[in-house]
Amino acid sequence: MRDRFPDFRLGSVLATSFTATLTERCGDAMERIPTPQRLVDWLAVNGLTVESCTTAQLELARELRESIHAAATAAAKRDALPASALRVINDCSIQGRAAAVLTPEGNRQWQLSSTSCVEDALSVIAADAISIIAGERDGKLALCASPTCRAAFFDTSQSRTRKWCDMNTCGNRQKKARFNANHRTHTRRH
Repeated sequence: MRDRFPDFRLGSVLATSFTATLTERCGDAMERIPTPQRLVDWLAVNGLTVESCTTAQLELARELRESIHAAATAAAKRDALPASALRVINDCSIQGRAAAVLTPEGNRQWQLSSTSCVEDALSVIAADAISIIAGERDGKLALCASPTCRAAFFDTSQSRTRKWCDMNTCGNRQKKARFNANHRTHTRRH
């Protein structure tokens, strides 16, 4: 019987969706890619299909994930980008073989070679991280306002004032906590 894994948090930005494979970083952390096969599953859901993944490739993927998170967090705070994170992101970007192709709808999609490996998929994720951290895309890096999450996300809202990495999880959790606190305060007064 297959183990039950937590759902993936999918967003519209590949690099920050990838960092969301570890959630609740400042609370009770939840690893969403605990096994090599789970990484293969995440990559496939994001259009980066590979046939297999080794434990060493999973470790490289996690190292890239944490490097993207560290660099995106620094960029969101307007701090200096960590040299070690930049080295990992750049190395992963250089190592892969992938090409950008246009879909019939006029969208960019990544195509891996027919003998694709995890490193090819990671290069696409690293290139996406480079484009958002370098400020090449319309939006801004921000950190989730949830004290247990603090995920880096790419805010493309019109006002660029989004507070939550995901309204359905962090946003709703905070709204519920605020409601419960207000309800308790209101109940004590009466």
